[in-house]
Formats: sequence, structure tokens, C-alpha cells
Amino acid sequence: MRLRPTPRGIALGIAGIVALQLGVALGAVDLVRIGTLALLLVVGAAVAVGVLDPGRGRHRLSVQRHAIPNPVHAGEEALIEVVITATDPAARVRLAGLKFAEQAATELSGGRPLRARVTRAPRRVTVTYSVQAARRGRWPLGPLVVTRGDPFGVVRTSATLGEQAEVSVWPAVVPLPTPSDVLVGEPDRVALGARSPSTDDASLRDYREGDDLRRVHWSSSARKGALMVRSDERAGMRPVSVLLDLPVRATSLEWSISLAASMSLAMLDGGHPVRLVSGGRDNVAASPLGFVHDRSGPGARSALLDRTIDLEAPRSAVQGEAALVSAAHLLHTTEAGGEIVLAVLGPLGASARAALAHVADTALAWAVVRADTPAQEAEAEHTVKALRRAGWRACRVTPGEPVVDCWLRLLGSAQ
Repeated sequence: MRLRPTPRGIALGIAGIVALQLGVALGAVDLVRIGTLALLLVVGAAVAVGVLDPGRGRHRLSVQRHAIPNPVHAGEEALIEVVITATDPAARVRLAGLKFAEQAATELSGGRPLRARVTRAPRRVTVTYSVQAARRGRWPLGPLVVTRGDPFGVVRTSATLGEQAEVSVWPAVVPLPTPSDVLVGEPDRVALGARSPSTDDASLRDYREGDDLRRVHWSSSARKGALMVRSDERAGMRPVSVLLDLPVRATSLEWSISLAASMSLAMLDGGHPVRLVSGGRDNVAASPLGFVHDRSGPGARSALLDRTIDLEAPRSAVQGEAALVSAAHLLHTTEAGGEIVLAVLGPLGASARAALAHVADTALAWAVVRADTPAQEAEAEHTVKALRRAGWRACRVTPGEPVVDCWLRLLGSAQ
């Protein structure tokens, strides 16, 4: 709590001291009384305001903060509602006459003061305002700053109320057409040839409630008299891994994450199990490479997008390439055979090209290759050619261009 006198209180205190000193010097009892009264007024107001601190004691106020929606996509608005409640009559006294100010990260407020609407009820005050999510990440809101003054306007106190909250911001995403006819059509089955696992080779297990009926192995179920399903993730719709090479440049980073997230959602909407693989810290988390299924409902989209919130740019190009090589090896260790790999890459060094070349041995591999700077255009073109020689379908893209254009150009590379 911060207690300070107002300009009126300062003037009154100075006047009281002067009157008290003059009264003592002149022997004027009335002046002494006036000076003493003025000083007692300032001190008494400070004590009264301090005792009624809304954030302390048994009768402190409670604060609840809600953000709708939360998480929110970058570039979109979220409505914030802060509810301050008095739980008993004593707390209701503290609620009266309070002024409120909310704190928010610059990524939510844009560095401008927040304009809020305040609604008062006998035991509750509701503060509502909107924020604009400028950038992907996790950004703090609060705590609430409350200001209270005495009835005479000589003392003011400021205090924080409640705890900080957090608004999670997903990357901006663009709806993309689902390319089922291009990615999983008959030409792709021919291209995969013997590398595509057959139905009879899939391991089977007993049916469990919630299993996708498309994974039921009907001939085995008929022989055993009980439903049997394929236990491998490749049964039914092909699984899709979206491989993201994180760039060092911040502008390219957000664009690349947005493109990868849009690709992931497009394939999820097409019915494919999807996982997002990057060279970032998410690969060391528990079960970082688990597939997300469309049958999980709205939670599937959230699970995919949540993996993008904490992605950070590597400290150097060398560190970024090492992380990409590690991610490519993880695809091998999780049996990527027969799946589709969609990659968002930058210009690659020799070790990364070698690691990604092996991905195309067991998976249908597609990639967009960006040039983060004009100086990297030749390297990006060399990377595209190297990937194509290894069996990838690849095309060049430029960071900042429309995501839909990149997607359609990638699909057109099959022609």
C-alpha cells in the first residue's frame, strides 16, 4: 500500500504547522487550536484510509478476472472482465469510493492506457475492457490497482488488489483448403509403393470404447467374433507430421509459425491425425510427438495451437540447424513410415539436408523453403534442389507473403 497526501492535504498540513508555530510564538491559543486541528485532520484521514486498505485484513475484497476468449489468436481482440466483490458488510464499506486501474502487458495494450467500463452494484464492481493481442506468447494482466481517498480529499492511498492473470496468444492462422485429392490420392499411393504398410501387416487389439470405427479390421473381427481394431496410428487416414525449422529472425519466426499452424489445422480438418514437430523446447517435453485426432473435437485444435505458444527463435543459425537435425531424427524413432511430412524450412546446411533426405525414404515428404534475407536466396534454391533429388516435393517461399499462396504453390509442386 502506498499512502500519500493530496495537494490539498499538503497545503493543509503546511498551514497547520505555520498556524501552530505562530500561535506558540504569539501566545495565541486560537491559532494553536486551528493549527492542531488541521494537523489532526491530515493524520486522522491517513489513519482512516490506511485502516480501510481494501487488499488487507479479514474484510479484504476478492478479485476474479476472466478473458474471453483465452487463448486468443494474434491480431484479434479479447474481452477482459474483472469482478471485485465485497464478501461482507465491512468489505462493502471498503468497496465504496474506490477508483480502479488495470495493468496489462504492452503486447496486449499496445502501450496505450486501457479504456474500461465500470459497473457498480451494492456489493460488486465490474470492470470490463478489451485488449488487442499483438504477438504470440503468454502475457500478464493485473494486478488491479485501486485508489481510495478520504471524504475531505487530503490523503490518497494506492494498493494492488488480487493476483496476476495470464492471456495466452496463439499465432495468427489462415484457413487453407484441405488437399485430400492431392496429398492422399492414387498417384501418392503409387509413389509410396511397397513402403506403404498394408492392412494385414497392422497389429490388432480388442476394440475399446471411443476407437474410430474406420480402424476396425472386419475380417479378423468376423473370425474372432469380437471387434478388433488396428493398433497402429497409420490405419485409416494417413498421419501428418508438420516439421518446423525455427528461424533466427523474429519477423520470419512469426510468419513461419503461422504457416505451420495453418497447415496443421488444414490437415486436421481433413480428418488426419496431426502432430507439430519443431526443433524447439517442445521436443523435450513429455510425449511431445503425440498425434492429435479430429475426433477429439474442439480440443484437438487447441492442443495443436498450444504447442506453438512457447516456441522461441534459436540463438544462432548453428543452434537452429542442430535442433532441426534432432527433430528429423525423432521422426525416424517414432516410426514415421507411411505418413505425410509437411515441412517449413529455411536454407539448410549439409547435416540437415542429409537428415531430411532419409525422411523421404519412409514418408511422403513436402516442403516449403524460405529465404529469410536476399543473401539467402541462392542457398534456399540449392536446398530446394537437394530436397527434390532426395524425393521431396519442394518449392520456394518468401517470409511475409500470403500463407494461402504458399500453400497452393506447394500443392502445385506435385504437377
